[in-house]
Amino acid sequence: MSGRAFRLYVVLIGVVCSYAVIKRFIAPGSLTLGNSLVQGLFVGFGLAVVTIEIFAAIKSVRINGWVTAFDCGLPGNGMFTRAAHTRIFPGPINVPEEAMYWKTSVDGAGRSLSGNRDYIMHFAPDGLPPNDAFWSLTMADMQERFVANPLDRYVVGDRSGLVANADGSVDVYIQAAAPAGHESNWLPAPSGKFKLWLRAYMPRAAILDGTYTVPPVVEVR
Repeated sequence: MSGRAFRLYVVLIGVVCSYAVIKRFIAPGSLTLGNSLVQGLFVGFGLAVVTIEIFAAIKSVRINGWVTAFDCGLPGNGMFTRAAHTRIFPGPINVPEEAMYWKTSVDGAGRSLSGNRDYIMHFAPDGLPPNDAFWSLTMADMQERFVANPLDRYVVGDRSGLVANADGSVDVYIQAAAPAGHESNWLPAPSGKFKLWLRAYMPRAAILDGTYTVPPVVEVR
């Protein structure tokens, strides 16, 4: 289900739940035990979905088009907080000291990422994600599947042999066609829309306290 379809689904749930709750107070005599149980089940489920979506919006931090959350996986997180983090980052979630995650499906200007355009992600000198293990940037289509490409390359990171510029900065080229002369720093994109995931394992203090900022994905063509 796309993000837009899910939002419409949540709105529909909210409308149905509101109708059921209002009807409960306006016409209580129309309720029977059977339909009260059915309404209670659906209203409870609907309110849970809406609550999770609200928690996800509250917990999300958006910078340069990237979305992250700073307390994923913490012991003692409540049921709704855990569900909200799963909504933000599907899959296993570690405590922040073990791993931090970011995702985006838009460039730094807020436009959807597409293989019809070329992008650069520019890391300033000493601007790669600070960590004591490794970092990775992963490409996925809108269904969060790996993107087939001639290099069988689905991720780049500190183990990919990225070539730095003369000033020590690093550019990652995100596009469908190979960038001439920069193939070592190429993350192949599909022809359609896509999303990116950035992960840093055993992140350092600059990431954990929010000082480090992930650079935007910038359109160059």
